[in-house]
Amino acid sequence: MTVETRGFQTEAKQLLHLMIHSLYSNREIFLRELISNASDAADKLRFEALADASLLAGDSELGIRIDLDPEAGTLTIHDNGVGMSKDEVIENLGTIAKSGTSQFLQGLSGDQKKDAQLIGQFGVGFYSAFIVADRVVVETRRAGAAADQAVRWTCQGEAEYTVEDIEKADRGTAITLFLKDDALEFASQIRVLTIVKKYSDHIGVPVALRKISEESDENAKQPTYVYETINDASALWTRPRNELKDEDYQEFYKHLSHDFVTPLSWSHNRVEGKLDYTSLLYVPGHAPFDLYNRDVSRGLKLYIHRTFIMDDASQFLPSYLRFIRGVLDSNDLPLNVSREILQHSPAVDSIRTALVKRVLDMLEKMAKESPADYATFWKEFGAVLKEGPAEDFANKERIAGLFRFATTRTEGDGAGASLADYLSRMKEGQEKIYYLVAENLTAARNSAYLEVFRKNDVEVLLLTERLDEWTISHIHEFEGKVLQDIAKGELEDAILADSDEPEEDKVAREESTSAVIAKINSSLNGKVETVRETRRLTDSPACLVYPEHALSPQMRKMLEAAGQPVPADKPVLEINVRHPLVAQLGREENEQRCSELVGLLYDQAVLSAGEQLENPALFVKRLNQLLFDGAA
Repeated sequence: MTVETRGFQTEAKQLLHLMIHSLYSNREIFLRELISNASDAADKLRFEALADASLLAGDSELGIRIDLDPEAGTLTIHDNGVGMSKDEVIENLGTIAKSGTSQFLQGLSGDQKKDAQLIGQFGVGFYSAFIVADRVVVETRRAGAAADQAVRWTCQGEAEYTVEDIEKADRGTAITLFLKDDALEFASQIRVLTIVKKYSDHIGVPVALRKISEESDENAKQPTYVYETINDASALWTRPRNELKDEDYQEFYKHLSHDFVTPLSWSHNRVEGKLDYTSLLYVPGHAPFDLYNRDVSRGLKLYIHRTFIMDDASQFLPSYLRFIRGVLDSNDLPLNVSREILQHSPAVDSIRTALVKRVLDMLEKMAKESPADYATFWKEFGAVLKEGPAEDFANKERIAGLFRFATTRTEGDGAGASLADYLSRMKEGQEKIYYLVAENLTAARNSAYLEVFRKNDVEVLLLTERLDEWTISHIHEFEGKVLQDIAKGELEDAILADSDEPEEDKVAREESTSAVIAKINSSLNGKVETVRETRRLTDSPACLVYPEHALSPQMRKMLEAAGQPVPADKPVLEINVRHPLVAQLGREENEQRCSELVGLLYDQAVLSAGEQLENPALFVKRLNQLLFDGAA
């Protein structure tokens, strides 16, 4: 017999140590995790048996058995599911997480390291066994393999584990936990019974607990044991909604997702008619750390005629709803269907359309009836939902209605205003929804582009997330109102007109403006498309305005950082002829002095637009000279 000793990855050792020594807030959860894994093994065997019935080998009654030995201090969980080969044991039990573990560990600090929510967030459910056990032994045999091709995996929760070949009479997996002295309560039948009823009553395979038979002979050397099923053993989604409580749905979600945080909302529906299917969809209470990792498979658990087909059926929800967890059980999809055929099936398209509507209904209801929960949802998943308008044209206005923004009328850092809120506060005669793209909220709230909007009390959306500009470009309008970037194009809305200026003053100003514009144009020498009088500014001297469909400075920076080509759009320089600096420029006769003032004016506009100066030192020199001349 060959025994191999292997070591965990460095990150895995750190995580294992963290789990063993720091996670004590919810120790009983280990049993739910192990039962859930055993249930998955049964589901996977059912699926593989569709193509090869011999895998069942005359043992088609799939189930889970729990043996307790208080004297030895052990707890053993048996299943007759798919089992594992030696390679699968090394792959699945020797690797705690395939990606992101190191980054996740770095993000943990302080009390977070003591939070049991860590379990299950990225495939560490099995390792929760080490919270209560100082040694774990796994004996497993793959379905279809010979008795002498079984494997034993042993680990004492340290840096190494051993793998050896053994003989095992039946297929499946047995996990034996050698309980710690302070965890012997988990060898008690009453304790285990309570935990199973609490966490695993809803799983679709029977869980049986070994008990001493009432007919056992007290004088016998060995008692007679019987197994008694202790869970309901019916898939929760197949049960009528009026039989289920909120607690049932919440515990099923935790079984399904290996998540400790209660879901924000769920929707359980049975559809009969042209299509026949049941769906149970959940909105999680927090985002997984790898939400933006595109290599991670996501989707619904798919069942056909209650037979498990796949874990992550991504065909039934678009990518922007990838945070949704749940189950889909259909009677209309063929059992021998492949993933490629699923993607092109009319039935899949119909179900997908219905499920997207169901999710959007759920989110709209949450936003209306539970604003606090929706605020949590938006904080966790808002950035993912923003991908929606580009991906789902048919629902883009509904998706946009779910967005939340910071605006010039909201306080703090939170994004709490919807587009519907904005429309309800629009001024009489306002024709557009105005927004501003900026690097951060502080820069947005202090932007020169907001001056005329503040003066006229017109609300502006403040977009500061990296995805915002790209998202807004796919919306265009909302409920008939066009969205406009206030840093682009011309402002033509009548509500922004300056009606306080006497007509004679307006004529005189227009004459002097032409002369100033001519001076600026000659000094800038083609740096801008043109120079014009502004309608945006009331306090600042100048600003840069790009064409209507040009990229913003923020988007240009992102593309340049990614090595992408950026179109050479020349901006328009808008000047505020009432500003003292522009007035001084109009009076200046010295050509050199005039060029210095124009350069200073242009550089200020560049900075206000959030762009970098080509020559910061020259800007500082010009600014110091202006300050010196003013002091003199």
